[in-house]
Amino acid sequence: MLFDIEVNGKTIKAKRGDTLLMALERNGIKVPTLCHIKDLLPSGACRMCVVEVEGRQGLIPACSHPVEEWMKVRTHSPRVIKARKTNTELLLSNHPDDCLYCERNGNCELQKFAEDLNVRERRFYGKKNKYKTDPSSASLLRDPAKCILCGRCIRVCEEIQKITALDFIGRGNKTQVGPAFNKGMNLSSCINCGQCVMVCPTGALAEKQYPAKLQDALHNPAVKTVIQCSPALSVTLAEEFGLRIGKDIEGIMYAALRKLGFDYVFDTSFAADLLINEQANEFYNRLKEGKNLPMFSSCCPAWIKYAEQTYPDLFGNVSACKSPQQMLGALITNHFAPQSGISVDDIYSVSAMPCIAKKFESQREQMTIKGITDVDLVLTTRELARLIRLNGIDIEQVEPELSDQPYQSRSSAGKMLAVSGGLSEALIRTLHFVITGKETNQLKIQELRSAKGRKEYFVKIGDFKLGFAVVNGIGNVEALISEIRKGRTDIHYIEVMACEGGCVGGGGQPIHPENDNVKARAKSIYELDEKESVRCAHLNASLLKVYSTFLQNPGSEVSVSHLFTTYEEREVME
Repeated sequence: MLFDIEVNGKTIKAKRGDTLLMALERNGIKVPTLCHIKDLLPSGACRMCVVEVEGRQGLIPACSHPVEEWMKVRTHSPRVIKARKTNTELLLSNHPDDCLYCERNGNCELQKFAEDLNVRERRFYGKKNKYKTDPSSASLLRDPAKCILCGRCIRVCEEIQKITALDFIGRGNKTQVGPAFNKGMNLSSCINCGQCVMVCPTGALAEKQYPAKLQDALHNPAVKTVIQCSPALSVTLAEEFGLRIGKDIEGIMYAALRKLGFDYVFDTSFAADLLINEQANEFYNRLKEGKNLPMFSSCCPAWIKYAEQTYPDLFGNVSACKSPQQMLGALITNHFAPQSGISVDDIYSVSAMPCIAKKFESQREQMTIKGITDVDLVLTTRELARLIRLNGIDIEQVEPELSDQPYQSRSSAGKMLAVSGGLSEALIRTLHFVITGKETNQLKIQELRSAKGRKEYFVKIGDFKLGFAVVNGIGNVEALISEIRKGRTDIHYIEVMACEGGCVGGGGQPIHPENDNVKARAKSIYELDEKESVRCAHLNASLLKVYSTFLQNPGSEVSVSHLFTTYEEREVME
């Protein structure tokens, strides 16, 4: 039911049951907030969204106050602006004065509020709390000194991801945000998904970076630098340079990477095709044997860590395939290097990913053989964009180029691993061929393309009636696993992505506090799939050649030795 309220002297429509903040945003009136997260219940912690309401003595938080018929609101009165400015100044009084050195300089919400509110002098003085940074995680760097106690990271971790790796610690002015017992993040239940980084308004949480190592490698003529790019990267990188959201700059990206000094540039979509073929074969064998079903996907390292520390009894159900990043890393070491006459010791293998959990994955013991890691360094989308800018490359002036052989071609199915449901859709295409020997007539599966946190699809392939479940956001997987344990048998394959929307919404993607760009990125991936000529992983010409000359066939001894992995139970503090 709609009714009228008055805002800043003008009448607008409001919906019964809405908060004042929701009504204002729907009518194009922006009110600042530091603690609010869309679709979660309001906490009212930051008090930045306070407004004046006629008849109320004090200012009220717009995020938690329900709209009332004929209420009169002033969102930017002198009293309101003064209160917001004072709040900002109080936050700054206990905040480090190192903006020029901060990871979020230029993209910090606290910094933006200080600028918008014209904070130009320090009015509050006092002894600042001193904290040590926590570099213990393989993926994350935590700096409590920059934390403003908004609670966003806690709420995302607890209410959306259901991990609860972070919480408030201490009391009064000694309160801080950290893991259990204030120990290192490496001992916590953190799965390195990076969603806390995406919602942090300051630089209190950021990905770990190793720019000096990469720069040294790029400028060392004795080192052969190799980089692979995630399927999600080409439809995301443009945002970092002010181009249209979702614009596909695949060829431009390859050219820019060569200008950076990389000797070889590969597309991880090739390895995504490889994963699809190996996993289709693995799944088909399980179906025939009727064992270890349902089978869980294995390409999301955050999900794998979650399974290792929460559901070790399910190891037999998780696919043994490495992720595309690690598959291509293994191929570069064991196939590309010998074929090209390059010593493995001279290769510096880099991957550019939309995910900070990939940093953790690349350091897993299972990904190291005889002291040689499959991937030496992982860059996030943000880090790659920063590297391109550092080297003065104008991507709008770069001519598109192709990636390098022998992993040059890819199918659109490989690109679809960037979105939630894309792996299942791509797998069904190849699985249909593996089971029936014929190509499927139904390439597009609309049921798997929605934005829901959980999707299900049922299909008959040959003699098998199969059920596929897609989960994105770790918080949605627990209910499904509970159903399976209670006896549900109509689900045979479960795709799990830790981040909402899949890799296009990964923790290493561009940070846009006020914009939701995930849908635009996913749309670009689906549009690309519609217009590509090769839409099935098993039709990738480059992949077929690698099978014929090296891997033999899916599931062969060679494939298993290089492309498969194992899992280990992890004990963490809760």
